[in-house]
Amino acid sequence: MSFLSKTFGGLSRSYYIRQFLFGLIFFAFLLFIGYDSYTRSGIHSLLAVNIGYGLVCLFLYPYARFVYESIVGYIFGENVFLVNAVFLLTAKFITMALCFFFSIFIAPIGLIYLYFYHSKQEKLQNKEQ
Repeated sequence: MSFLSKTFGGLSRSYYIRQFLFGLIFFAFLLFIGYDSYTRSGIHSLLAVNIGYGLVCLFLYPYARFVYESIVGYIFGENVFLVNAVFLLTAKFITMALCFFFSIFIAPIGLIYLYFYHSKQEKLQNKEQ
C-alpha cells in the first residue's frame, strides 16, 4: 500500500461520501459569505480566499470528523443518552461546524492515525502469509 492509500484512502468510501455531503452545507455557507463580501466591497481576493479555504476544509472534513467521532466514541463508549431532539441537533450542528472550520488542524491527526493503523494491518497481513 502506498502512503496516499494508507492516509487519504483510509476511510471507507461510504463514510467519506456521507461526511463530504454534510461538508457541502458549510462550503455553501462559505461561498455565500465570500460572494456577499465581494459584492459589498468589490475585492476579488475575499471570494478567492473563501473558496480556497472552503475547498481545503471540504476535502479534509471527513478526516476531522473521523477524529471527533473516534474521541467521542472512546469517551462515551456504548452509553445512550436521552436528550431533547432540538438540543441534540443543535449540538450536532455546532460540532459539525467546528470540525469543518478547524479541519485544517484536526484532520492531520486522523491522517496520521490512519497511516499507522493501515501500516500495522499490512504488517499483520504479511506475517500471516
